Amino acid sequence: MSRSRTSQKAARFTESVIREMTRLAQQHGAVNLSQGFPDFPAPAALKEAACEAIRQDINQYAVTWGAKPLREAIAADLGRRRGVSVDPERQITVCCGSTEAMIATLLAIVDPGDEVIVFEPFYENYGPDAILSGATPRFVRLRQPASTGAPASSADWSFDPDELAAAFSNRTRAIIINTPNNPTGKVFTRAELTEIARLCQRWDVMAVTDEIYEHIVYDDAVHVPLATLEGMADRTVTINSVSKTFSVTGWRVGWTVAPPDVTGAIRKVHDFLTVGAAAPLQAAAAVALASPDSYYRDLAASYQARRNRLMAILAGAGFVCFEPRGAYYIMTDISGFGFADDVAFARHLVEQIGVASVPGSSFFRDPASGRTAVRFTFCKRDDTLAEAERRLARMR
Repeated sequence: MSRSRTSQKAARFTESVIREMTRLAQQHGAVNLSQGFPDFPAPAALKEAACEAIRQDINQYAVTWGAKPLREAIAADLGRRRGVSVDPERQITVCCGSTEAMIATLLAIVDPGDEVIVFEPFYENYGPDAILSGATPRFVRLRQPASTGAPASSADWSFDPDELAAAFSNRTRAIIINTPNNPTGKVFTRAELTEIARLCQRWDVMAVTDEIYEHIVYDDAVHVPLATLEGMADRTVTINSVSKTFSVTGWRVGWTVAPPDVTGAIRKVHDFLTVGAAAPLQAAAAVALASPDSYYRDLAASYQARRNRLMAILAGAGFVCFEPRGAYYIMTDISGFGFADDVAFARHLVEQIGVASVPGSSFFRDPASGRTAVRFTFCKRDDTLAEAERRLARMR
């Protein structure tokens, strides 16, 4: 009788904790502040563009690496906003969301035995992506800001330049940078990115940047695309999507922008992973990327208001919060609540209080590093945040 056998790669990581928390939220009727998807409508013009594409019978395969109008819209958007010249025929690959874009990129550039540098706390996909591509992840810590003991403090998660330099070697093939960052809300500064660029050039390393929150920045924070720094255009793969900017996380339309030779490899991998993203949604995404500057200003302003609202709610419930400068998540310190660890606390929160969060341990290589943290998201309607406030009042 045959025996079931799974790969050693699959045994090295768990299922998504974030998606698990959404399932628990549904099971317990909790307010879902765990998974980062908006619960409010996408822009009306974007939805109408998708409907019109379906009415026009754009139902069959697009070109594998992306419909020409979308690739041209991506290139035009980069030229208009960033002053970057990109060839849509040779440098852009449209994928099934930024998630597929990341794994397609790593499979295209990494060989077994290579190392990939990942900052932690990290978005939970990056470690498994490195493992699936045959690489060994090498982690560099973003250090949590010192708590002042007040209910909330301003976050400036930082890395030790010496620790980062020590992570590079002849085995290093790539480094993953997520800015603005999930889960910390960190926005990497130009000085930090310049140091990363210097090390990439010294060691001949590719940078893979996840920039899906590029328009969601607050206060005086400025998003700097790594590819725009001197010497980095030919050694950076920039990943982006319409998911977060246009509140359509379920559409799964993302892309890579890369040097032509790397793009060729990404396109081959992408073709055999998914063939292509949904054709009518690609047509709608092209329309979205022509949005006026006012759309992006309003987007950031609306999220800043939500950030401020949830920061106040959490502080009122007794959480120590680290104020994000970008993206739409808040990392919190729960050590004052007296629970054994983050998982026990998160389960209590979803089952007894009725609010879902993400245990901090899911963002670290060593779960113990996140045992006193949970993450909340604020990409929610005002009435959703109000209901979360009502329920969290039970924590006092």
